[in-house]
Amino acid sequence: MASGTVASGKRTWADIREGAVLYEDDAALLLNKPTGVSVLGERHDTDLVRLARDAGEELFAVHRIDKVTSGAILFAKELRHHGDLTRQFNKRTVGKAYLVLTRSSGLPARGRIDLPLSAGRKGRTRIAAPRDSITEHEGTWSVPASEILSEVKTYPSTTEFATVWTDGEHSLLVARPVTGRRHQIRVHLAWIGHPIEGDPLFDRQSTTRTCLHSWYLAFDAAWADGTRIARHAAPDAAFWAPAGAADPSALLTAADAGLATLLEN
Repeated sequence: MASGTVASGKRTWADIREGAVLYEDDAALLLNKPTGVSVLGERHDTDLVRLARDAGEELFAVHRIDKVTSGAILFAKELRHHGDLTRQFNKRTVGKAYLVLTRSSGLPARGRIDLPLSAGRKGRTRIAAPRDSITEHEGTWSVPASEILSEVKTYPSTTEFATVWTDGEHSLLVARPVTGRRHQIRVHLAWIGHPIEGDPLFDRQSTTRTCLHSWYLAFDAAWADGTRIARHAAPDAAFWAPAGAADPSALLTAADAGLATLLEN
């Protein structure tokens, strides 16, 4: 089937691919994913891997971001490269950062969320402790070890962030997931009282897009003498809508500075 005829809703694989390639060579494809389409494993709809396959392009997802999340997503073009790339994610040698617009203000310039996660009812990710046991001290949120749920499997989880802009109603963060748990940034921020704008996990009535964007990704290309590949993925205009009249270019400049502080450590 021709690449221009395979569609996800009204978007074809050719449409998604065009203008979204951040990096590509014979071994890997780094793509700026739009919202509303899954990376892999969609049972009742389609996903990027299936769209690509139906259009004649075999891709192997190295990691995942949520369907409602946009931004940088990495694929291997051959299985022989897939293993090394996935190991980089598992060993946390990949550089990654997200842009987040929260529906809140009052966050510190730098912060760290050390809150374990577990699977709650119907598999929903939650903090593995009572909400009222969460404490904040000098920009770090945590729970006492004695409060962590003992009857379920728990996963230590850490998110670091820099607050780079606020208008008193919304805040722009650069968030770095030190661990890479399912829904980690979304749950961490919501449970400390700073939910992501438009996140359907915590606001089912929202009419805006989810303002979580995979903005920066860096990995080592073993097939190219270990060259470090680093790219930024620009958010679309809808991401910036809750920021009102703020200039996206100025916000990205501030985000670059925030990312530099996170990568120093």
